[in-house]
This record gives sequence, C-alpha cells and structure tokens, in this order.
Amino acid sequence: MNQTSPDYRPPVQKQKRIVSSDSGQVKGNFCLAEGEAAQLEGAMEPPEDKEGRTFVEVISEKYSPENFPYRRGPGMGVVVVPTQGPQGSPMKDRLNLPSVLVLNGCGISRAGDQAEISAFCAHVMELDLSHNKLQDWHEISKIVSNIPNLEFLNLSSNPLAGMTLEPRCAETFSRVRRLVLNNTQVSWDTVLLLTREIPELEELFLCLNEYSSVSASSVACPTLRLLHITDNSLQDWAEVRKFGSMFPSLDTLVMANNNLASIQDGKDILQRLFPNLRSINLHNSGLNQWEDIEKLNFFPKLEEVRLQGIPLLQTYTNAERRSLMIAQLPCISMLNGSSVTDSEREDAERFFIRYYLDYPEEELPFRYHSLVTKYGKLEPLAEIDLRPRCRAQVEVHCEEKVEQLNIRLDQTVAELKKQLTTVVQLSANSMRLYYIDKGSAFGPEEMKYNTRALHSYSIQDGDEILVVPKTK
Repeated sequence: MNQTSPDYRPPVQKQKRIVSSDSGQVKGNFCLAEGEAAQLEGAMEPPEDKEGRTFVEVISEKYSPENFPYRRGPGMGVVVVPTQGPQGSPMKDRLNLPSVLVLNGCGISRAGDQAEISAFCAHVMELDLSHNKLQDWHEISKIVSNIPNLEFLNLSSNPLAGMTLEPRCAETFSRVRRLVLNNTQVSWDTVLLLTREIPELEELFLCLNEYSSVSASSVACPTLRLLHITDNSLQDWAEVRKFGSMFPSLDTLVMANNNLASIQDGKDILQRLFPNLRSINLHNSGLNQWEDIEKLNFFPKLEEVRLQGIPLLQTYTNAERRSLMIAQLPCISMLNGSSVTDSEREDAERFFIRYYLDYPEEELPFRYHSLVTKYGKLEPLAEIDLRPRCRAQVEVHCEEKVEQLNIRLDQTVAELKKQLTTVVQLSANSMRLYYIDKGSAFGPEEMKYNTRALHSYSIQDGDEILVVPKTK
C-alpha cells in the first residue's frame, strides 16, 4: 500500500527491554514495529545452519520493506537507499533500519559484506547481538568498524571463551560508551584491552563470566561510571580493590551474588580508591560482621546501598535489619531501593541505642557512642508487645458441646476449620465459624474468609469460637 494513501496506518509500536541481572535496571527501551515483533516471536528464528548466518543476511531479511514497513515520525527510523551495489547483492532495493537494531538470537556468526554494513548502518547507535554464535573477534570488529555512530553494544551469551582479541581489532570499539559482555566467558585480559582502547567507555557489564580474580590495569579507564559484575566468583576484597585504581570515576558498583567475605581496607585506602562511588550493591555476598558495614561509611560519596541476603543479617527480623543498617550508615539516602526519611533515620538511631543498652562495654559498636552523644543514653521503652499473639485459649461451642482449645493465631480460618474437624465431628466444608469477643458488647462475628489470619481478629484468652453446622 502506498504510504501516502488515506488508508495507510503506521504500525503499532511494541516495547522490548533489555534488563540486566540482579538490579533490574533497564538498559534499553526499544520500539519494535508489529512486523519486527512477529519476527522475534517466530518468523526470524534462524534456520539450521552449522556455519551460522551473516549480519548482512539477517538485517537484509529482517528490515526489508516487506517485513519492516517504513515508519513515520522523527526518530522513528531511517530509510536507507543504496546508491549502487554489486550484481547479485543479497540486499533488497532498500532497507528500513531504525537507529536501534535488535538482532538477538538470529544465529549470526559472521559479518558479511562490510561495504553493505557501512552503507546501511551509518546511523545506527545501539546494537543488540546477544544470544548469537559470534566467537571470532575479527568478525565482530568488521561489524563494529562499519557502524561509525555505535554507542551501545550487547554481545551477551555469545561463545567468546578463549577467543583472543587483537589490539588492532580492539581499536574498532573506540566509539562505544556502553558495552555488555554478560555470560560470554570473555577473558579478563580482553576486558582490560577493551577498557584501554575505548576512551569514553561509561558502562560495562560483565555478569556470569566466572571471574574469581582480576588483574589491575597499568592504564586507568577514567570515564567508566557503572561496573556491573554480578554472579561471578569474587571472594577476596583484594580483587575488588583493583576496580578503584582501574576506574577512578566509578559511580555505581553492582556485584551481587559474589561471595565476598569482608571489606579489608581502612578509611584512608577506601577514600583514595573510591572517591566518587555513590552506589554499591552487595546483595547475597558473604559479609558477616558489623565492622564491614561500618566501613561503608568510608566511601566519601556513598548514598545508596543494597545489602540483602548476607549472613550477618540472617538472625534479625526485617524491621531490625533495616533499623540497624540505617543507624550504622548515617550518610545513605537509599537502602535496598527505598528512600530513608529523616523521621525513619531518627527512629532507627534511637532503636539502635536501646538495642545495645544491655551489651557489655567491650562489645558496643563505635556508632553506639556517637549516637549516645547525639540523643543521650535513652531509657528502655515500656514493655508493650504489639506483635500479634502466637496462641490463645478459647472455648469452642458446637450445639451442646463445649471444649477448651489452645489455638495458634498465625494460622488461617481454613486451617482452624481443619483443626476443629476432630473436635466437633464435622468436615471443614460443612461448618460455619463465629468469633465471640467476651470483652465486647457486639455479637458474634462470622469468620467468612478462609484465607484470613486468626490474629487479625485480636482473639484473646477466654474468647469463644461458635461452630454452626451448615444447613443443606
């Protein structure tokens, strides 16, 4: 159909997101036309080909006018018409390439004709090549070198283990600002080479690469702000320390799911190595001492911390964990993704003082003394237990029968009915329950909802449960 005809309708746009592991950060927000979405769901599944397909073949098929209609509107895509081409070129007369190319899972193993890549991809800024068959850095460099405006490159889940990257090939990545190498098993030497050859690299993703150690670079990468290195095998802080000298402008360090045992450096070293670190994620690490948490205060600009699933916090309730963490970290404004308000901080700090009131002097944390200076030595709060009671002694009435029963209040109405089946000789489905509060002037309250917890009724010792058989 002619695109200028009255009946032409631009295709509906669909969203595709690339989400990094652990933090849930959205790394791309790509608009896909209906035709492209259909290709991703089935039509673009690569045929069986032991050698894989070329980048040129895939974009020729995927972005041909038949599969990917022209899209109107600023920034919605570019129609590229080649001025000339060799006879028998696999390209169509024209391709409708957007500035963001999503070519994940297309069986790509080779670049194809570089002249055609150059002709059609001059405007491309973001390229997703994840889950392909690329295992030759030379082929990858052929693609990248012919996309002069490329800023974002995702090579996740390509088989790059043991593949050597030559310096001359690494130079072709120099314009990239965001590089994703998750689950590629790319060597650390290759990572160092790339950081040296990419002068304006800002974000680097190295998740699921089985790193247990890293080597420091003699040349720093001064522009890197985000390092995402979750799901590796880093255990010794001596390895993490190297990131500080390698990436002096590091703003965000995400290293969840590494079994880091402790933070071994003191204030002077942490201040010097991580002067700009604003956010750190240590979810599911191996930290098990409060001294490690206290050391987070030595990062001079740290304001966001994520610290869940660590051994240190396993014995505390959720409320205790959050309060103790906030009190230990006076400068943070975000904890585990939630803002810390001024009132929450004051409550947490007062809780901290009272929590340690009965500890011997030699076991008191350093933070305790500074908070006592701020608030004074607070008296213990009155012993008012606001938690739901665990059990209650009630009278169960069923017709003429009365039984004393000790019931758990953390169970549901449905679970109570099961408990009562042997007491009143009725099945759970053939009884109706009513709660009678002996201290209330109100009448019985029917316990209608099977999933409701008993403690929500505020049942006390001496209250009654009335069991009424259902009438057929």
